[in-house]
Amino acid sequence: MTELTELSEELIEVIPDELDILFQDEHYVAIYKPAGLLVHRSWIAKEATQFAMQILRDQLGHYVYPVHRLDRPTSGVLVMATSSEAARKLSEQFSTHTIYKQYLAVVRGYIEGVHDLDYPLKEKLDKMVDAKAQQDKPAQSAFTQYKGLQLAELDYPSGKFATSRYSLLSLEPKTGRKHQLRRHMHHLSHHIIGDTTYGDGKHNRLFKQLGHPGLWLISKQLGFVQPYTQQQILIDCPLPQRWKSLFQLMSWN
Repeated sequence: MTELTELSEELIEVIPDELDILFQDEHYVAIYKPAGLLVHRSWIAKEATQFAMQILRDQLGHYVYPVHRLDRPTSGVLVMATSSEAARKLSEQFSTHTIYKQYLAVVRGYIEGVHDLDYPLKEKLDKMVDAKAQQDKPAQSAFTQYKGLQLAELDYPSGKFATSRYSLLSLEPKTGRKHQLRRHMHHLSHHIIGDTTYGDGKHNRLFKQLGHPGLWLISKQLGFVQPYTQQQILIDCPLPQRWKSLFQLMSWN
């Protein structure tokens, strides 16, 4: 399935007129980005009319500058800067992989314990934007630490099995490759539920039938050193209602 098809299917959260602010100081603002909201305009989704940057600009009354991005179907912590200089300073920490990032994901199958995955990934190039880029680059190093948090078994068949098993994971990417978490979970055959590009269609359809569509991946925490004050900042995103509803279905704490 193409990326365009995936994006059109992931408009699953109501986009508010004002975004929830999780952290704010003179130089940076962190928001909760709902699933389905683009960070900024993109030719990939020409039909989109709402963008996190524009909503936050209107909300604050001044321009904001992107520091990093989240895929459209991914929700959670998104940081923007109040100046281009501030954006550049914090972007350097993303480039050197000194940012702390923790995600929650729901995946097929059971996973328990803490594990490290060191699995290089080929760079994902965009057919239009990266048309002039080198097409045969070697795979880039990609490292993810993942931890099983909770397990669930649903009385619904999947494939040849009478029930379906799932895990709630904590995912900490130590590198920042495109779609790294989704591709790493695909490599392990523990696909993230709702992933229409790298996932498992049977489980995606089941969750949609149960009233829980969309990609089950959220940026839960993000930590960095504030470049101007050298203060350690840790931003935590409260679970949105769709996640709380899923936890009830799974009987998770």
